Amino acid sequence: MHGILFIQDLAIILVVAGAVSWLCQRIGLSTVVGFLAAGILVGPGMPYLSLVSDIVGIETLAQVGLVFLMFSIGLRLSLRRLRRLGLPLVAAVFLGAATMYYLSRLFAAVLGWSSTEGLFLAGMLMISSSSIIGKILHETGLNHERAGQLAIGFSVLEDVVAVAMLALLESVVQLGGVGASHASALGATLLHLGAFVVMVGVAGLIFIPWLLKRMSVSMDEELQTLGLAALLFGLALLAQKAGYSLALGSFLLGIIVAETPHRHQVERTFEGMRDVFSAVFFVAIGMQIDVHEFVQASGLIAAVAAFTLLARPMAVTSGLWLIGTPSKDSIRAGLLASPIGEFSFVIAQLGVGAAVVPTRFYPLAVGVSLLTTLVTPVVARKSDVIATALVARQPRWLADWLRYYQDWLDRFMRQRRRSTLWQLSRTRFAQIGIEMLFVSGVLVFSRELYTAVEEWLGHDWMFPNGAQVGFWMILAFAVVAPLVAIWRNCSALALLFAQVSTSANPRARELAPLVETGLKVIAAGLLTVWLIAVVPVEDTARWLLIASGLGAALAIVVLRRRLIYWHCVLEVELKNTIEVSETKMTSTTAPWLGRHPDWDLHMIDCTLPDLADCQGRTIAELDLRARFGCSVVGIERQGFMIPLPPPESVVYPRDKVLLMGTMEQVNRGRAFLGGVSGTVDTESLIEEVRMDTVSVPEWSRASGQTLGGISPARNHGVQIAGIRRGEVRILNPGAHEVLHPADELLVLGTPEQIRGFRGWLKENPQSEAQA
Repeated sequence: MHGILFIQDLAIILVVAGAVSWLCQRIGLSTVVGFLAAGILVGPGMPYLSLVSDIVGIETLAQVGLVFLMFSIGLRLSLRRLRRLGLPLVAAVFLGAATMYYLSRLFAAVLGWSSTEGLFLAGMLMISSSSIIGKILHETGLNHERAGQLAIGFSVLEDVVAVAMLALLESVVQLGGVGASHASALGATLLHLGAFVVMVGVAGLIFIPWLLKRMSVSMDEELQTLGLAALLFGLALLAQKAGYSLALGSFLLGIIVAETPHRHQVERTFEGMRDVFSAVFFVAIGMQIDVHEFVQASGLIAAVAAFTLLARPMAVTSGLWLIGTPSKDSIRAGLLASPIGEFSFVIAQLGVGAAVVPTRFYPLAVGVSLLTTLVTPVVARKSDVIATALVARQPRWLADWLRYYQDWLDRFMRQRRRSTLWQLSRTRFAQIGIEMLFVSGVLVFSRELYTAVEEWLGHDWMFPNGAQVGFWMILAFAVVAPLVAIWRNCSALALLFAQVSTSANPRARELAPLVETGLKVIAAGLLTVWLIAVVPVEDTARWLLIASGLGAALAIVVLRRRLIYWHCVLEVELKNTIEVSETKMTSTTAPWLGRHPDWDLHMIDCTLPDLADCQGRTIAELDLRARFGCSVVGIERQGFMIPLPPPESVVYPRDKVLLMGTMEQVNRGRAFLGGVSGTVDTESLIEEVRMDTVSVPEWSRASGQTLGGISPARNHGVQIAGIRRGEVRILNPGAHEVLHPADELLVLGTPEQIRGFRGWLKENPQSEAQA
């Protein structure tokens, strides 16, 4: 009976969520707003309309939805996309996040809130919603302008900030609040988070692409889906066991899968489950909102929303100014990056569920998200006018300072690109940082790993304390290769800096070895301090690890060349995985995506529906330029970009077509491509395709003609797979092959097509002429 009630509740949720979201979509709102409103309608906060009885079961499904939602967000944020966005934009995002953090804490102090409440408010407001911003940009046609690209890139990178804030706030929950005595613990939390992310990321980039490749070869799609779902929930559970949230594990898996060639297949596979469970997640958030409390907090919601609409553009604009972005584009991007969304709900849920913040944070997060989502499209359409007016009214001293700073930054970047020392050393510094974080992650989380191994094998596996001895020995050997790599990179940097620093000295030959030795001694000391800090402090574990380390040191002497080879192979594999090219029309580095206001040209992309009337037709047949004045300048299909497609290119369902023209032209073209009349024949005939034999009569019109001349595929929809002529068999004949009387043809097609082709072959042209 309980199961029936649960299914009933789930059905009610999906029906109400679908209906309300459809209404929101019709009036131009995000579907997320509809899901939240549906949760309010069916939840206990509406006593007269409360339709859901099994709240606990729905909240459990919401956790599943959170896993799928974070996984899909991770899929949009790959390391390759980070490389395309560039380090300057990453710096701008973290500066903007820091600015928003301090502004929010100051605003909370003005309201008289506690430090913990101010911290959670900052977490909610410093992270925008990339999904809502993407939808607004798509609807306003700004997603292919520079300001729109900056805004979506900014919001995507803020997802990384959101994950760090979640880890930080979970530590605040465990500590019971924010205090001066907890500052060191919060700092350690961020260091542990970095170590965990790098440990899982490096291991995942090595193991998961190999696993997905093996699965694609040896399993059908059903088993691949099951395997990947098991991996998804397993990594989410691993993050939970490590002291973080389910969201972190699923987010990391999304980033890792985004680096593999299987990304688009995985997106298609999980698209349906993601949509269903994500909707349940947002509905569950809405169900926890008390309508009376929502009404009572309306004034506070309006005040915080007004603060957000002012503070977020200021923070984003200041971050973009830092990297030298022109003032007008910075201001426009800031105006577009105001809406908050899914991460804000998760943070509010975390604080309210742990009782460290009041319950008003639920309606506050939802209300601010709703208001910013409503206001931003209006502001987006006026962003060019607003930005132009603000730039014209900025003080002269500010304009001069920005111009001087941008010139200085441009000179600095050119000098850095010309610096041989920087070009030779930056990669090694990055490798040292990643390898140190990897080793730190393995050692810091060694106790949790050992506990799992001991539960699996038993304490006295093979011999007394066998599991403990075996685990620490394997762990020591696991960190040997990264440690060797760290020391090799440090030695190379010491040699490089010694040569550069003494090159101008007359005694360079004598000084260089001394400087190199000194730098190596300093590096060895720093590495020793670091290892002492991250090695487990338990006596047994410490001595076992030291003993295993001595054995590993001997192994280094014996297997040094082999370890260097393994490390080189590892670096090559990681580099190949990260640097695989990806051509998409959403790239932010494409030079032709800049602004062209003097030409009044805009670019809008639209995705063809499954039942689109235009599917299967060529660009020439669609004739968009003659009909509406717009042109097709790109087609993205299954994740691959076809730039400037030729007129004979055929469009298919789910293609993303990029149109260029005036705003009126591209809007009319998009409406035409998205047209669905319901008359398209979607029945699949592939199961009816068969092979059959057909004879060529002596009087047949096909006698003496080539296959290319009669064109059976074009005229009759069949394919000639073979010809038997007496004792001779011709397989896969070419278009130049001539048909003879009495030839026996092996034909592929549906029964109706084969029947029509056979009838055509048997028609007698002479009888028709006499008749």
